[in-house]
Amino acid sequence: MTYRPFRPEDFAALYAIEEACFQPPLRFSRAYLQRLVRSARAATWIAEESGAMAGFAIVEWRAATGIVRAYLQTIEVAPEKRGQGVGGELMRLAEQSAQAAGAAAIWLHVDAENAAAIQLYEARGYRREGREANYYPRGRAALVYAKPLGQGAPVSS
Repeated sequence: MTYRPFRPEDFAALYAIEEACFQPPLRFSRAYLQRLVRSARAATWIAEESGAMAGFAIVEWRAATGIVRAYLQTIEVAPEKRGQGVGGELMRLAEQSAQAAGAAAIWLHVDAENAAAIQLYEARGYRREGREANYYPRGRAALVYAKPLGQGAPVSS
């Protein structure tokens, strides 16, 4: 497996993974993902094997009140590539990009029923910070997880 930054010609394969991982109404729109991958305040990492995309992660950051906070917008691994460490490495790269941008912490939302994703986040040192009812369509709740990215970094989102 190789990992590298996103290139514009990757978008069709990236969106194919989005379609494989999420069904409407949970799926991001093409326009929204295009905005994310083009943003100067975001990094998109690609996992590929033998020239085929296996997954991707997008992290975005913003400065507010002098503190840079990063948000893991999405991490997606093709179903046939799950359980091979791809998600963990994509997360490591996303965290590294956020830290390089000056973020002291990173946070994310996860479907409260997505046990596999929750297990990955907790294994990577993320801690549950809260719960948001009706965050996802069809009344599905989200759990909020966060992780400090440096010594003494504040965690709250």
